[in-house]
Amino acid sequence: MSSSAGIIIIGDEILSGRTKDININWIATELNKIGIKLEEAIIIQDDKKIIIEKVLNFSKRFTYVFTSGGIGPTHDDITTEAIATAFGMKLEKNKIAMELLRKYYQKSNIEFNEARQKMAIIPKGASLIDNPVSIAPGFNVKNVFVFAGVPKIMQSMFHSILNKLKGGVMIKSKTITCNIGEGKIANDLKRIEQKFFGIKIGSYPYFNPKSFGTSIVIRSKYQKNIILASKELLSIIKKLGGEFEIKD
Repeated sequence: MSSSAGIIIIGDEILSGRTKDININWIATELNKIGIKLEEAIIIQDDKKIIIEKVLNFSKRFTYVFTSGGIGPTHDDITTEAIATAFGMKLEKNKIAMELLRKYYQKSNIEFNEARQKMAIIPKGASLIDNPVSIAPGFNVKNVFVFAGVPKIMQSMFHSILNKLKGGVMIKSKTITCNIGEGKIANDLKRIEQKFFGIKIGSYPYFNPKSFGTSIVIRSKYQKNIILASKELLSIIKKLGGEFEIKD
C-alpha cells in the first residue's frame, strides 16, 4: 500500500493575499520524488478550533500530515497550542529547544525574551524537528509534522525528517505540448487514460497572441505504460496535422 499525505497551510496572511504560498508546490514536488502521493492540500486561518478539526481529520485519513505556519513568537502563532489540544498533550518548555535558542540569541547578541522563548514551548513527548536556518525547531506528533511557514526554514525542516518517511514508487511523467485545441482531443485523452493501467492524464490549454494549443501531462508509476500512452497520443496528434514538443 502506497503512502499518502495531506498538507495544511496555516495563516491569515496567506488567505488575505498579503503573502503568497509556495510551500504546497515545493512539498508536493519533494513528496513525488520519494513516491508519496499528496492527496489534499488546504489553507486555513489562524483559528484554534479550525486547526484542531483539520489536523485530526487529516491525521486519520493520510499516512503523513504536514502543517506549515503558526509556530513563531507572536500572539497569533497558535498552531503549537492547537496541535497539543488536538492530541490531548500538555505544553512544556522543551529543555533542548530552550538551550538551542538561548545559545543562538546569545551568540547573536539578541535578548532571549519571553516572546522568543515561546518558540521552545512544545507538546510534551513530541519529537523535535531540526531547523538549521533559524534554530527554532518544529516538532512531530504521531503522523503530523509541524513546520514553520517561512519557505527556506520549512524546506530545511522537511529535509531533516526525510529519514522518517516511507515512500513508494516514484510517480513519473511525460509532457507533450501540441498546437491542437483541448476540445479536439478530449475524447482521445479519456480513451487513452482508460486503456492503459495506472495512467493519469491532465490537459492544460494555453493561449498567446501567436498561437494556442494544449499541454498534456501523462503520469504513472509504470514507465512502460507512459511510453505506450505517449506513442498512441503522438499518433493521434500527427493524424490531426499537429506539431508537438516532448518533455520528460
